[in-house]
Amino acid sequence: MNLVFAGTPEFAVPSLCTLHDAGHRILAVYTQPDRPAGRGRRVSESPVKQFAIHHGLGVVQPPNFRSETVINELRALAPDALIVVAYGLILPAAVLEVPRHGCLNVHASLLPRWRGAAPIQRAIEAGDAVTGITIMQMDAGLDTGEILDSAVTPISETDTGETLHDRLAELGAETLVATVARLAAGAVTRRPQDPGGASYAAKLSKEEARVDWRQPAETLHRKIRAFNPWPVAHTIWGTHVLRLWEVGPLGSRADTVMPPGTVVAAGAEGLCVQTGSGILRITRLQIEGGRPLDATVFVRGHALAAGTVLDG
Repeated sequence: MNLVFAGTPEFAVPSLCTLHDAGHRILAVYTQPDRPAGRGRRVSESPVKQFAIHHGLGVVQPPNFRSETVINELRALAPDALIVVAYGLILPAAVLEVPRHGCLNVHASLLPRWRGAAPIQRAIEAGDAVTGITIMQMDAGLDTGEILDSAVTPISETDTGETLHDRLAELGAETLVATVARLAAGAVTRRPQDPGGASYAAKLSKEEARVDWRQPAETLHRKIRAFNPWPVAHTIWGTHVLRLWEVGPLGSRADTVMPPGTVVAAGAEGLCVQTGSGILRITRLQIEGGRPLDATVFVRGHALAAGTVLDG
């Protein structure tokens, strides 16, 4: 098929790669404009742009689609379909109507659950047992279009936002290329979403990453895993910010015997902290200005001992 691809972050690269390897003609790759990133605030190209340039694909980077000129440039390409994967820009109705087969979106959840910006992290945070990928026909709503295909993957108690992101990126690519093949053959089927099962995955913020030790250990366990690698759950130790990267397996529920936030053990077993219900074991953490360390290494180099109270 003659395709236009629109995507920006690393999550979108496997989908673009798979379509390219499958022999589809990629007429153009749309990605967000280059922006400053990192500590040095150097202007950087998106992962999708880097892939496109490396493979000789034309790159287009409009700031938005409010201009008729931008939309006319897309019309001139006359794509069979526009494939959208984590692009990050709103597509108006005029754009959705350009391709012969419309716009297909690879969404990282089992729609209608977790519509919105952060479906991967919210699924972990909520304690969902499974999640997946949905290939959706885009419409004017927020992730409300008809479902063309979906694929399921379990969420384990060791999954983080990063591991689930990577697995869903690959699953999305596999599901997308199969859907596009059916679309080309005229064999794709569509089904509407059930609005009664809809939930919203709000965008993540640094503010919500601060740990409230009054919450149960199960809740904090999910939150720390969900917020790795961004915005990273954190707590306060004296005048220092501690970023909490990884947690150990949940133990059996224990009675609350100390105030929430109290370190009950610090040693070979990691950093064990009393929560509102149960003990949470931190296995990897980072002090501001330092680098992430295994908890056993961290406690040997810092005076973070049993009895310390972390002010979450």
